[in-house]
Amino acid sequence: MEEKEADDHERGDRMQEKEEESHEREGNVWSATAHVVTAVIGSGVLALAWSVAQLGWVVGPTVLMGFAWVTYYTSTLLADCYRCPHPITGTRNRTYMDAVRSYLGPTEVLMCGIAQYANLWGAMLGYTITAAASMMAVKRSNCFHRNGHSAKCNASGNLFMMVFGASEIFLSQLPSLEKITWLSVAAAVMSFAYSFIGLCLSVVKLASHGEFKGSLAGAGTGINGVTASTKTWHVLQALGNIAFAYTFAEVLIEIQDTLKSPPPENKTMKKASMCGIGLTTAFYLSLGCIGYAAFGDNAPGNILTGFGFYEPFWLVDIANLCIVLHLLGAYQVYAQPIFASAEKCIASKWPQAEFIHTIYTFRLPFAKATSLSLTLSTLILRSIFIAFATLVAMLFPFFNAILGLLGALSFWPLTVYFPVSMYMVQAKITRGMPKWVLLQGLSFICLAVSLLASIGSVTDIVESLKHATPFQTHY
Repeated sequence: MEEKEADDHERGDRMQEKEEESHEREGNVWSATAHVVTAVIGSGVLALAWSVAQLGWVVGPTVLMGFAWVTYYTSTLLADCYRCPHPITGTRNRTYMDAVRSYLGPTEVLMCGIAQYANLWGAMLGYTITAAASMMAVKRSNCFHRNGHSAKCNASGNLFMMVFGASEIFLSQLPSLEKITWLSVAAAVMSFAYSFIGLCLSVVKLASHGEFKGSLAGAGTGINGVTASTKTWHVLQALGNIAFAYTFAEVLIEIQDTLKSPPPENKTMKKASMCGIGLTTAFYLSLGCIGYAAFGDNAPGNILTGFGFYEPFWLVDIANLCIVLHLLGAYQVYAQPIFASAEKCIASKWPQAEFIHTIYTFRLPFAKATSLSLTLSTLILRSIFIAFATLVAMLFPFFNAILGLLGALSFWPLTVYFPVSMYMVQAKITRGMPKWVLLQGLSFICLAVSLLASIGSVTDIVESLKHATPFQTHY
């Protein structure tokens, strides 16, 4: 028995060494920035005008800047933890969970796994819902253009969700994250495109009525039947939406693992984080604040699909198509770590199974020089993951509430707690030291914000479930 365990351990070490040798790292600060922008600028940007409307002119921009600073600061801590025990000369950690395993105990590894993969899978749900909403918005805007804005132009999202899911099944057969930089670059361009269009449309709408709407305290009670308790839930949900808009820590280590060295990966990743978060924060402040100024307390939950803009219909259509194209790529940035973890586990458990390890190569019909390599297990496993995510998205199509809950649940553990905890172990910061007090204080404040935002989002989901019918998604 002991000999068998030793052989299994030796075989596992050889597999790990072989995998390390075959793992190509050609990324640089620009490719990493593209991955960061693709991961950060997502469906969350569409809810920022509504979120600022709930918080008001004072708290709204302050919260946006606060989340930006916290996200950037903790991303620098996490970048240093890519290698263990030294940030430059230590052993690489290829995944977020590997980093947690290197620095913390088995309990933290379990907590990290639950938080990270629940959030990654949840992002797949949110992106499916958002893509379907954008596709329905295109259909609805064309209907309004033909029949007038008083026409009934409702659209059902189930078919669009299935189309999006089928597209992701095809894209999921692409190689791992370091091989699809082109997809992230294209997605990043699309994210800037629809954000810029939304910003321009908001500026035009603001100029059309010639005054800044909104108030210092945000949307008040008594408007559209909003009670004091509803206002409270909306404020908490807005915190979750903004947290979700800045979420990317769960894929930071995986992005950093694509970088070549020298220069040291942590220095490159810090530059990429600064560029990516800086660019997105500028967009977030512009779109959130100008959107609130244009719509005031009636800012829609999704500024491009929530009956915010109708004309010019072709520009609105382009913006929504850009959203769909961006989410096609962003979905893979979040899904690939799930696939890689599941496939690694299966491959190590059945190292001799032909079904798992036999590679089939196909020539793509419109690209003679390009081929696609896959295994049957990869095709089936990834298809099941995506099909299940699409099914759940069809059951819970609540855009704002889903975003808020995802952001609330993931922000503290993944963006704050684990990076802070690992950094303190690496830097040998002990209890009672001034930096320990400051870091623990930051973690406690973010925990409180996450808990409050979770309460607001869960309350909104419960309320939405009272009026929802399964598999009937209408906007």
